[in-house]
Amino acid sequence: MRTAFIKELIEEAKKNKNIFLIVADLGFSVVEPFIELFPDRFLNVGIAEQNMAGIASGLATEGYNVYIYSIGNFPTLRCMEQIRYDICYHNVNVKIIAVGGGYAYASLGASHHATEEIGMLRTIPNLTVCAPGDPEEMRAITKFTSAHNGPCYIRIGKAGEPEVHKKYDKSIAEVKSGDILNVINGTDIAVFSTGSMLDYSANFISNNSLKASLYSFPFIKPLNKNQFTDILKKYKRIITIEEHQLNGGFGSTILELINDLKETKTISSYPEIKRVGINNAFYSIAGTQDYLRKLAGIELQLNYFEL
Repeated sequence: MRTAFIKELIEEAKKNKNIFLIVADLGFSVVEPFIELFPDRFLNVGIAEQNMAGIASGLATEGYNVYIYSIGNFPTLRCMEQIRYDICYHNVNVKIIAVGGGYAYASLGASHHATEEIGMLRTIPNLTVCAPGDPEEMRAITKFTSAHNGPCYIRIGKAGEPEVHKKYDKSIAEVKSGDILNVINGTDIAVFSTGSMLDYSANFISNNSLKASLYSFPFIKPLNKNQFTDILKKYKRIITIEEHQLNGGFGSTILELINDLKETKTISSYPEIKRVGINNAFYSIAGTQDYLRKLAGIELQLNYFEL
């Protein structure tokens, strides 16, 4: 996904001279093509993520659309105060890119896990929260954020993620704010996936010959309520899956929105909801991303698909 991001950002920067990229002493072997083309619109601030957020806010007030880029937890958890006050309070054009969301950097231990940040960030006003599911979604989200006026958070994978939509003969040219993307059409059970759990979810449904639908949610905040309502009416059971704490994450977003739709009588009833995500625990064991996912309980089970 990070390669898809930088390639699309370069294309957008060719058209928009206000796009600016800042990194915190990482991203090398990824960001060099941007540096070569736009050396006057790139800055490496060193290992100083909070300072990076402040610099980005200042550049944004001067008219730039600034992308700040670092590993998962560093431009988010470390910078929460700067995101709230410098970026979102002033509603400036800063896009926060967290590469390696969830357990993508599982081998480096809990200090490099980004597993709580969505729950924190989605509560901050003015901030759009995105978690693309594959490189095609990443390209579309980059294009969207390059034109979007206001702060955004984009949680991406690391590298080598497959193009899931193309496997199912789907194509994504662009996305609008809050869009929900259909990947697999099924019957009366649906899986709602966000971020890098998309390929796992698609494979689970296909490998087990399940007649479930699969939807990808590249946006966690906001969601298109009309689109969401139409989807909701089709299913008796919904399974949400995310590489994030169950507390306050994507599944919580779904539950909250369903409750609000019921309260306003937009829907008369709603389906059973099963949430799959990280238990309320830290995992200090170093290992592969798949190993940490299993340890944390981020797995679909066949009995979840029984009505």
